[in-house]
Amino acid sequence: MAITSRQNPIVAQYRAAARGDGGGLLLDGIHLIADALRAGIGIRHAAVTTAAQSQPEVAALMSALGRAAARIDTVSAPVMDALSPVRSASGIVALAERPAAGADRAFAGGTPLVVVAVDVQDPGNLGAIVRVAEAGGATGLIAAGASADPFGWKALRGSMGSSLRLPIVTASAADAIAQLRRHACRIVAAVPRTGRPLYETTLEGPLAIVIGSEGAGLPPDLCETADDRVTIPMDGPVESLNTAVAAALIVYEARRQRTQA
Repeated sequence: MAITSRQNPIVAQYRAAARGDGGGLLLDGIHLIADALRAGIGIRHAAVTTAAQSQPEVAALMSALGRAAARIDTVSAPVMDALSPVRSASGIVALAERPAAGADRAFAGGTPLVVVAVDVQDPGNLGAIVRVAEAGGATGLIAAGASADPFGWKALRGSMGSSLRLPIVTASAADAIAQLRRHACRIVAAVPRTGRPLYETTLEGPLAIVIGSEGAGLPPDLCETADDRVTIPMDGPVESLNTAVAAALIVYEARRQRTQA
């Protein structure tokens, strides 16, 4: 089917997904859609421009979508501009199902390593944290409190597909701490000052690394709840790091220690 009108109901579905309404995922571009297929994510619909269909990568992806029983429509360039939330539309977008809740898988194995993002409201930063968590060997991530939707289109793009593979849980901060306690995880809170220096902190065993928001950091009561507080050494006058950078440094120090152990 060819869609040439921005008034088509399909356009409304994509716009709702971009706003976070309707429960679906908006996947923009070849790589995110291919990652979703490889991860076994159900794809409801795909839209592709005529120009994009001539690209070998897109043609191969359309074949894979067909085998996955996804509906595929050809759309005009103006309609693609309406479907895609990015400034320069990639030529192919899709609507997919949200992954199933990953609570059990996040704590799988004998020594879970869970990253907890608390009140991380910037979706790009949250997506980058998810990407770091997967790359560093974390078993799961909890998006807690007022954090952005880890499956919003900006967070998905920031994660470069990691959000489609890594087990992710959304919870209140209190519920996140309760889950960690139930799974006997030691809780280490990242703080800009007064914590134990990162390279002197033990990050082995069942562990949760708790990262705060870009501006305010972690709530004081949550820091008090933690079993330990860790600080990344910084030369002045720098007072703090980007939250995704901080997560990367701590996750990879945990990876180093756990690999050596």
